[in-house]
Amino acid sequence: MSNSDGFIEEVTEELRRDQMMAKLKRYGWIGVLAVLLIVGGAAYSEYRAAQARAQAESLGDAMLGALESDDAAERVAALETVEAPSPTADAVLALLTASEQVAADDTDAAVASLESVSLNAEVPQVYRQIAQFKALTLQAETLDAATRKQGFEALSGAGGTLRLLAQEQLALIAIQENDPETAISTYQGILSDAGVTPDLQQRALQVIVALGGDPDLNGAPTDDNNG
Repeated sequence: MSNSDGFIEEVTEELRRDQMMAKLKRYGWIGVLAVLLIVGGAAYSEYRAAQARAQAESLGDAMLGALESDDAAERVAALETVEAPSPTADAVLALLTASEQVAADDTDAAVASLESVSLNAEVPQVYRQIAQFKALTLQAETLDAATRKQGFEALSGAGGTLRLLAQEQLALIAIQENDPETAISTYQGILSDAGVTPDLQQRALQVIVALGGDPDLNGAPTDDNNG
């Protein structure tokens, strides 16, 4: 290699280094920003998680504090002062408040609290279903059978969290309407369902026998399936 060739290579290498440094100076901030975003995102996620835990703990402490009184009306009043940080937390608070309103013999207020949950589209479905179920059962003496039946039929649909309990309520309505055949058929369907619990299975058996029916246990799940 001639001296001129070596000189040219040295100059070329120097130019490459200069170009690389220029690019780093010009675009290096992108890499730095990417690192900051990653680190900042992780820190923000941790902050949000810690904030959510703190809110949950604060809400739990507030609800426990509200339940310290021996008087149901006072517990209700205390719960009504608690502020929930989210729709889901508000649903839990409303369900608890409704329970205490029932204890305070204020059924109308309890129903109103429950309906505020069941009609709130921002609340997870399971809470809405629980609220609707409780509201319907609380109005067993004041709400007409047709309306209650419609509500329980909606809850008894496939996949519903409370479907079997709703079916049991439909059977009880059938008994109230002097329709034992429908009641027995409904209870038999409960017996044959793979999701039936031992307690509900026992109640179904007792009512079928009390109505003069003959329980069919061929399709009923065994205790192993239930436990």
